[in-house]
Amino acid sequence: MNLKFGWYALFALVAGSFAVAGQARAQTWPEKPITFVVPFAAGGGTDAFARPLAAQLDTQLGTRVLIENRAGAGGTVGASQASKAAPDGYTFFVGAAHHAIAPAIYPNLDYNLEKDFVPVALIARPPQVIVVNPDKVAAKTLPEFIAYLHANPDKLNYGSAGTGTTHHLAGELFKIVTKTRIQHVPYRGAGPAMQDLVAGHVPLVFDGLGSSAPQIRSGQLRALAVAAPKRVAAFPDVPTAAEAGVPGYEVSTWYGVFAPKKTPPAVVERMTKELQKAMQSAAIKEAWERNGSDVPDVTGAAFGAMVAAETVRWQKVVTEAGVKLD
Repeated sequence: MNLKFGWYALFALVAGSFAVAGQARAQTWPEKPITFVVPFAAGGGTDAFARPLAAQLDTQLGTRVLIENRAGAGGTVGASQASKAAPDGYTFFVGAAHHAIAPAIYPNLDYNLEKDFVPVALIARPPQVIVVNPDKVAAKTLPEFIAYLHANPDKLNYGSAGTGTTHHLAGELFKIVTKTRIQHVPYRGAGPAMQDLVAGHVPLVFDGLGSSAPQIRSGQLRALAVAAPKRVAAFPDVPTAAEAGVPGYEVSTWYGVFAPKKTPPAVVERMTKELQKAMQSAAIKEAWERNGSDVPDVTGAAFGAMVAAETVRWQKVVTEAGVKLD
Protein backbone atom coordinates (compact mmCIF):
# COMPACT_ATOMS: atom_id res chain seq x y z
CA MET A 1 0.00 0.00 0.00
CA ASN A 2 1.28 3.45 -0.90
CA LEU A 3 1.87 5.20 2.45
CA LYS A 4 1.22 8.66 1.02
CA PHE A 5 -2.01 7.49 -0.54
CA GLY A 6 -2.96 5.90 2.77
CA TRP A 7 -2.62 9.19 4.63
CA TYR A 8 -4.70 11.01 2.00
CA ALA A 9 -7.39 8.34 2.26
CA LEU A 10 -7.39 8.56 6.05
CA PHE A 11 -7.62 12.36 5.95
CA ALA A 12 -10.48 12.23 3.48
CA LEU A 13 -12.29 9.68 5.63
CA VAL A 14 -11.92 11.80 8.79
CA ALA A 15 -12.92 15.00 6.99
CA GLY A 16 -15.91 13.24 5.51
CA SER A 17 -16.92 11.97 8.94
CA PHE A 18 -16.80 15.49 10.38
CA ALA A 19 -18.83 16.83 7.45
CA VAL A 20 -21.47 14.14 7.90
CA ALA A 21 -21.58 14.77 11.66
CA GLY A 22 -21.90 18.52 11.05
CA GLN A 23 -24.76 18.03 8.60
CA ALA A 24 -26.49 15.69 11.04
CA ARG A 25 -26.14 18.28 13.80
CA ALA A 26 -27.62 20.97 11.56
CA GLN A 27 -30.59 18.73 10.74
CA THR A 28 -31.42 18.11 14.41
CA TRP A 29 -30.58 21.68 15.52
CA PRO A 30 -32.15 23.29 17.43
CA GLU A 31 -32.92 20.84 20.22
CA LYS A 32 -33.33 23.50 22.92
CA PRO A 33 -33.99 27.27 23.20
CA ILE A 34 -31.58 29.66 21.46
CA THR A 35 -30.34 32.87 23.08
CA PHE A 36 -29.77 36.13 21.25
CA VAL A 37 -27.48 38.35 23.33
CA VAL A 38 -28.55 41.98 22.82
CA PRO A 39 -25.82 44.25 24.27
CA PHE A 40 -28.12 47.17 25.11
CA ALA A 41 -31.01 47.82 27.46
CA ALA A 42 -34.52 46.80 26.44
CA GLY A 43 -36.42 49.33 24.37
CA GLY A 44 -33.54 50.52 22.19
CA GLY A 45 -32.91 50.26 18.47
CA THR A 46 -31.31 46.81 18.69
CA ASP A 47 -34.37 45.53 20.54
CA ALA A 48 -36.69 47.05 17.93
CA PHE A 49 -35.28 44.65 15.34
CA ALA A 50 -34.07 41.72 17.46
CA ARG A 51 -37.40 41.00 19.15
CA PRO A 52 -39.59 40.76 16.02
CA LEU A 53 -36.88 38.66 14.39
CA ALA A 54 -36.73 36.33 17.41
CA ALA A 55 -40.51 35.94 17.32
CA GLN A 56 -40.40 35.02 13.62
CA LEU A 57 -37.62 32.49 14.24
CA ASP A 58 -39.69 30.99 17.08
CA THR A 59 -42.32 30.12 14.49
CA GLN A 60 -39.88 28.82 11.90
CA LEU A 61 -37.68 26.75 14.21
CA GLY A 62 -40.33 25.45 16.58
CA THR A 63 -38.31 26.47 19.62
CA ARG A 64 -37.91 29.60 21.72
CA VAL A 65 -35.43 32.28 20.68
CA LEU A 66 -34.79 34.23 23.85
CA ILE A 67 -33.54 37.81 24.09
CA GLU A 68 -30.94 38.44 26.79
CA ASN A 69 -30.21 42.15 27.31
CA ARG A 70 -26.66 42.78 28.56
CA ALA A 71 -26.09 46.54 28.58
CA GLY A 72 -23.01 48.58 29.42
CA ALA A 73 -19.95 50.35 28.03
CA GLY A 74 -21.43 51.21 24.65
CA GLY A 75 -22.49 47.63 23.97
CA THR A 76 -19.08 46.10 24.71
CA VAL A 77 -20.16 44.31 27.91
CA GLY A 78 -22.66 42.17 26.04
CA ALA A 79 -20.24 41.65 23.16
CA SER A 80 -17.57 40.42 25.57
CA GLN A 81 -19.98 37.98 27.17
CA ALA A 82 -21.20 36.65 23.84
CA SER A 83 -17.65 36.18 22.54
CA LYS A 84 -16.99 33.76 25.40
CA ALA A 85 -20.21 31.78 25.07
CA ALA A 86 -20.05 28.09 24.24
CA PRO A 87 -19.85 27.78 20.42
CA ASP A 88 -22.58 25.16 20.35
CA GLY A 89 -25.09 26.97 18.15
CA TYR A 90 -27.35 28.05 21.00
CA THR A 91 -25.94 31.52 21.61
CA PHE A 92 -25.83 34.25 18.98
CA PHE A 93 -24.88 37.91 19.27
CA VAL A 94 -26.92 40.78 17.84
CA GLY A 95 -24.26 43.37 17.14
CA ALA A 96 -24.62 46.87 15.77
CA ALA A 97 -22.67 49.66 14.11
CA HIS A 98 -21.58 50.63 17.62
CA HIS A 99 -19.34 47.56 17.66
CA ALA A 100 -17.42 48.74 14.60
CA ILE A 101 -16.78 51.98 16.51
CA ALA A 102 -15.79 50.38 19.81
CA PRO A 103 -12.16 49.47 18.92
CA ALA A 104 -11.41 53.19 18.39
CA ILE A 105 -12.98 54.13 21.74
CA TYR A 106 -12.05 51.24 24.01
CA PRO A 107 -8.37 50.32 23.46
CA ASN A 108 -8.42 47.44 25.96
CA LEU A 109 -11.33 45.35 24.73
CA ASP A 110 -11.07 41.70 25.70
CA TYR A 111 -12.65 40.56 22.45
CA ASN A 112 -12.23 41.26 18.74
CA LEU A 113 -15.39 41.54 16.66
CA GLU A 114 -13.68 40.28 13.51
CA LYS A 115 -11.65 37.48 15.12
CA ASP A 116 -13.90 36.19 17.91
CA PHE A 117 -17.16 36.05 15.96
CA VAL A 118 -18.44 34.54 12.74
CA PRO A 119 -20.54 37.03 10.73
CA VAL A 120 -23.90 35.43 9.98
CA ALA A 121 -26.16 38.08 8.48
CA LEU A 122 -26.92 41.79 8.32
CA ILE A 123 -30.53 42.15 9.47
CA ALA A 124 -31.35 45.89 9.30
CA ARG A 125 -29.82 49.29 8.49
CA PRO A 126 -32.11 52.20 9.41
CA PRO A 127 -30.80 55.77 9.10
CA GLN A 128 -30.16 58.04 12.05
CA VAL A 129 -32.74 60.73 12.77
CA ILE A 130 -32.42 64.02 14.67
CA VAL A 131 -35.26 63.98 17.21
CA VAL A 132 -36.20 66.55 19.85
CA ASN A 133 -38.72 66.83 22.64
CA PRO A 134 -41.25 69.39 21.31
CA ASP A 135 -41.89 70.69 24.84
CA LYS A 136 -38.20 71.49 25.29
CA VAL A 137 -37.22 72.60 21.78
CA ALA A 138 -39.35 75.22 20.05
CA ALA A 139 -37.66 74.86 16.65
CA LYS A 140 -39.80 73.04 14.11
CA THR A 141 -37.17 72.77 11.38
CA LEU A 142 -33.50 71.91 11.29
CA PRO A 143 -32.42 75.42 10.14
CA GLU A 144 -34.36 76.96 13.06
CA PHE A 145 -32.73 74.50 15.45
CA ILE A 146 -29.21 75.21 14.17
CA ALA A 147 -29.84 78.96 14.48
CA TYR A 148 -30.87 78.43 18.10
CA LEU A 149 -27.73 76.39 18.81
CA HIS A 150 -25.52 79.10 17.32
CA ALA A 151 -27.19 81.68 19.55
CA ASN A 152 -27.03 79.43 22.63
CA PRO A 153 -23.74 77.48 22.64
CA ASP A 154 -23.47 74.70 25.26
CA LYS A 155 -27.01 75.36 26.49
CA LEU A 156 -28.48 72.08 25.25
CA ASN A 157 -27.50 68.47 25.97
CA TYR A 158 -27.99 65.48 23.74
CA GLY A 159 -28.45 61.92 24.97
CA SER A 160 -26.92 58.83 23.43
CA ALA A 161 -26.91 55.07 23.88
CA GLY A 162 -23.43 55.42 25.38
CA THR A 163 -19.97 56.73 24.63
CA GLY A 164 -18.74 55.47 21.27
CA THR A 165 -22.15 54.50 19.91
CA THR A 166 -23.49 55.74 16.58
CA HIS A 167 -25.81 58.03 18.55
CA HIS A 168 -22.76 59.65 20.14
CA LEU A 169 -20.70 59.96 16.96
CA ALA A 170 -23.71 61.17 14.97
CA GLY A 171 -23.92 64.01 17.50
CA GLU A 172 -20.21 64.77 17.29
CA LEU A 173 -20.30 64.76 13.49
CA PHE A 174 -23.31 67.08 13.59
CA LYS A 175 -21.36 69.49 15.78
CA ILE A 176 -18.45 69.45 13.34
CA VAL A 177 -20.47 70.07 10.17
CA THR A 178 -22.77 72.71 11.74
CA LYS A 179 -20.10 74.35 13.94
CA THR A 180 -22.37 74.13 16.99
CA ARG A 181 -21.69 73.25 20.62
CA ILE A 182 -23.88 70.72 22.45
CA GLN A 183 -22.99 68.68 25.54
CA HIS A 184 -23.01 64.88 25.40
CA VAL A 185 -24.91 62.82 28.01
CA PRO A 186 -24.25 59.06 27.65
CA TYR A 187 -26.82 56.48 28.80
CA ARG A 188 -26.70 52.72 29.20
CA GLY A 189 -28.48 52.08 25.92
CA ALA A 190 -30.87 53.81 23.54
CA GLY A 191 -33.88 52.73 25.59
CA PRO A 192 -33.01 54.79 28.69
CA ALA A 193 -31.95 57.73 26.50
CA MET A 194 -35.29 57.66 24.71
CA GLN A 195 -37.19 57.46 28.00
CA ASP A 196 -35.46 60.59 29.24
CA LEU A 197 -36.00 62.34 25.90
CA VAL A 198 -39.74 61.64 26.01
CA ALA A 199 -39.84 62.71 29.68
CA GLY A 200 -38.04 65.94 28.82
CA HIS A 201 -34.95 65.29 30.94
CA VAL A 202 -32.80 65.62 27.81
CA PRO A 203 -34.02 67.67 24.81
CA LEU A 204 -32.24 66.01 21.89
CA VAL A 205 -31.08 62.61 20.64
CA PHE A 206 -29.40 61.55 17.40
CA ASP A 207 -31.20 58.24 17.26
CA GLY A 208 -31.55 55.20 15.06
CA LEU A 209 -34.94 55.57 13.40
CA GLY A 210 -35.96 52.10 14.55
CA SER A 211 -36.25 53.02 18.22
CA SER A 212 -37.77 56.50 17.86
CA ALA A 213 -40.31 55.75 15.11
CA PRO A 214 -43.24 55.02 17.49
CA GLN A 215 -42.70 58.24 19.45
CA ILE A 216 -42.43 60.28 16.24
CA ARG A 217 -45.74 58.87 15.04
CA SER A 218 -47.42 59.54 18.39
CA GLY A 219 -46.22 63.15 18.43
CA GLN A 220 -44.18 62.69 21.61
CA LEU A 221 -41.06 63.53 19.60
CA ARG A 222 -40.39 65.79 16.63
CA ALA A 223 -38.13 64.56 13.83
CA LEU A 224 -36.13 67.42 12.31
CA ALA A 225 -34.28 65.42 9.65
CA VAL A 226 -33.03 61.97 8.68
CA ALA A 227 -29.29 61.57 8.12
CA ALA A 228 -29.85 59.67 4.89
CA PRO A 229 -29.33 60.29 1.17
CA LYS A 230 -33.08 60.12 0.54
CA ARG A 231 -36.31 60.38 2.51
CA VAL A 232 -37.62 57.32 4.33
CA ALA A 233 -40.82 55.89 2.89
CA ALA A 234 -42.38 55.45 6.33
CA PHE A 235 -41.80 59.15 7.13
CA PRO A 236 -42.17 61.00 3.82
CA ASP A 237 -42.66 64.38 5.52
CA VAL A 238 -39.29 64.27 7.32
CA PRO A 239 -36.60 65.91 5.14
CA THR A 240 -33.08 64.65 4.72
CA ALA A 241 -30.33 66.65 6.42
CA ALA A 242 -29.15 67.80 2.98
CA GLU A 243 -32.62 69.06 2.10
CA ALA A 244 -32.66 70.90 5.43
CA GLY A 245 -29.40 72.68 4.68
CA VAL A 246 -26.75 70.31 6.08
CA PRO A 247 -25.23 68.57 3.03
CA GLY A 248 -22.94 65.64 3.65
CA TYR A 249 -24.48 64.75 7.02
CA GLU A 250 -25.30 61.07 6.53
CA VAL A 251 -25.20 58.50 9.32
CA SER A 252 -26.91 55.14 9.30
CA THR A 253 -26.73 52.37 11.82
CA TRP A 254 -26.93 48.66 11.17
CA TYR A 255 -27.71 45.52 13.10
CA GLY A 256 -26.44 42.02 12.44
CA VAL A 257 -26.29 38.51 13.84
CA PHE A 258 -22.95 36.95 14.75
CA ALA A 259 -22.01 33.54 16.12
CA PRO A 260 -19.17 32.85 18.58
CA LYS A 261 -16.03 31.65 16.85
CA LYS A 262 -15.89 27.86 16.32
CA THR A 263 -19.66 27.52 16.13
CA PRO A 264 -20.17 24.52 13.79
CA PRO A 265 -20.24 25.76 10.18
CA ALA A 266 -23.27 23.61 9.40
CA VAL A 267 -25.23 25.31 12.19
CA VAL A 268 -24.11 28.76 11.02
CA GLU A 269 -25.24 27.86 7.50
CA ARG A 270 -28.61 26.69 8.82
CA MET A 271 -29.08 29.89 10.86
CA THR A 272 -28.15 31.95 7.81
CA LYS A 273 -30.87 30.27 5.77
CA GLU A 274 -33.40 30.70 8.59
CA LEU A 275 -32.57 34.39 8.86
CA GLN A 276 -32.92 34.86 5.11
CA LYS A 277 -36.28 33.11 5.24
CA ALA A 278 -37.40 35.23 8.20
CA MET A 279 -36.39 38.44 6.48
CA GLN A 280 -38.70 37.63 3.57
CA SER A 281 -41.72 37.04 5.80
CA ALA A 282 -44.58 39.51 5.65
CA ALA A 283 -44.30 40.20 9.39
CA ILE A 284 -40.65 41.24 9.20
CA LYS A 285 -41.06 43.27 6.01
CA GLU A 286 -43.91 45.21 7.61
CA ALA A 287 -42.03 45.76 10.88
CA TRP A 288 -38.88 46.89 9.08
CA GLU A 289 -40.77 49.36 6.91
CA ARG A 290 -42.48 50.71 10.01
CA ASN A 291 -39.07 51.19 11.63
CA GLY A 292 -37.59 52.92 8.59
CA SER A 293 -35.28 50.12 7.42
CA ASP A 294 -34.87 48.20 4.21
CA VAL A 295 -34.62 44.39 4.24
CA PRO A 296 -30.97 43.65 3.44
CA ASP A 297 -29.62 40.42 1.97
CA VAL A 298 -25.99 40.51 3.10
CA THR A 299 -24.59 37.38 4.72
CA GLY A 300 -21.38 35.55 5.58
CA ALA A 301 -18.18 36.91 4.06
CA ALA A 302 -19.94 39.89 2.48
CA PHE A 303 -21.28 40.92 5.87
CA GLY A 304 -17.82 40.45 7.38
CA ALA A 305 -16.27 42.68 4.71
CA MET A 306 -18.86 45.36 5.45
CA VAL A 307 -18.02 45.23 9.18
CA ALA A 308 -14.29 45.58 8.40
CA ALA A 309 -14.93 48.63 6.20
CA GLU A 310 -17.16 50.20 8.87
CA THR A 311 -14.44 49.74 11.49
CA VAL A 312 -11.97 51.68 9.33
CA ARG A 313 -14.51 54.41 8.57
CA TRP A 314 -15.45 55.05 12.21
CA GLN A 315 -11.82 55.06 13.33
CA LYS A 316 -11.33 58.10 11.08
CA VAL A 317 -14.41 59.84 12.49
CA VAL A 318 -13.34 59.21 16.10
CA THR A 319 -9.89 60.62 15.39
CA GLU A 320 -11.24 63.72 13.63
CA ALA A 321 -13.79 64.42 16.37
CA GLY A 322 -11.30 63.75 19.17
CA VAL A 323 -13.79 61.45 20.90
CA LYS A 324 -12.64 60.00 24.22
CA LEU A 325 -14.31 58.12 27.04
CA ASP A 326 -16.34 60.45 29.27
